Amino acid sequence: MIAGIQHATFLTSDLVRSRAFYEGVLGLHPNPGRPQMSFEGAWYDVGPGQQIHLMVLPDPEAGLQRPPHGGRDRHVALAVNDFTQLKNRLDAAGIAYTSSQSGRRALFCRDPDQNALEFNEVVA
Repeated sequence: MIAGIQHATFLTSDLVRSRAFYEGVLGLHPNPGRPQMSFEGAWYDVGPGQQIHLMVLPDPEAGLQRPPHGGRDRHVALAVNDFTQLKNRLDAAGIAYTSSQSGRRALFCRDPDQNALEFNEVVA
C-alpha cells in the first residue's frame, strides 16, 4: 500500500537563512519545479522521488523546548555517502551536532529553525 516517502516538510521563519544552511552547508540544490504558492519556500531533491520542502509559515510550536539530542525529537533521517565530508562541512560552518547513541556512524544536528536532522552513513 505505502510505496515510500515523497517529501519531508520543515517550517522556516527566514528563507534566506535556511537556504544558506541547506544549500551552503549541506550542498543541496533547489528544485526549480516548485509551483507558485501563497507562501515562500524551497524544494530540494534528496534522492529519486524524494524531497525536503521548506515553508515560510508561522511555527505553531515556537518557543517549545527541544531536547539537546535530535534523536529524541521528531526528525528526518537522511542517507549520506561521505560521512567525513558532512562532518567537515558542519564543523566549518560551526553547526553543533551529536553522534548517534547506538554507536553507528550517524549524527544529528538542527537547522536554523531547530528542525532535527539525522544523517546516516551508507556504504556503496
